[in-house]
Amino acid sequence: MAVKGSDANPDFCFNEIEGDLFQSPDNNVSLAHCVSEDMEMSKGIATLFRDKFGRINELKQQGVVTGGVAYLKADERYIFYLVTKKFYYHKPTMKTLQSSLEAMKERCQEFNVVNLAIPKIGCGLDKLNWTKVSEMIKDIFQDLPIKITVYHQKK
Repeated sequence: MAVKGSDANPDFCFNEIEGDLFQSPDNNVSLAHCVSEDMEMSKGIATLFRDKFGRINELKQQGVVTGGVAYLKADERYIFYLVTKKFYYHKPTMKTLQSSLEAMKERCQEFNVVNLAIPKIGCGLDKLNWTKVSEMIKDIFQDLPIKITVYHQKK
């Protein structure tokens, strides 16, 4: 499902595809996923981010609390860590996810990010409703010149 920009912002695009988030052909595509304040990353897609990008101490040193966003610069892109809960065994709320998304939006503006790839954030192990989450993402980012691609895992 693709949502192209509106008359107000023709440069916004939201697209959902089936595939591997890490197989994006462009190294300038920034990535994002949800984590806890403790940066445990011991389950789900977070383990893939941990193994691929590492630098956990650098993330912890940023001291980001729930509702914020930590990040790493990796070559020509940014890796965003949406801090949506205090501990890895907690569950996020729509409110904490919204706050983290708004913080990421600010970073995207600051760093001129125009291409972002994400999993169905907050909807795997965290159990949030994807329909509500996707609408929230569109509402928050619709005024930016950004392409957001959501990768669904192959069944």
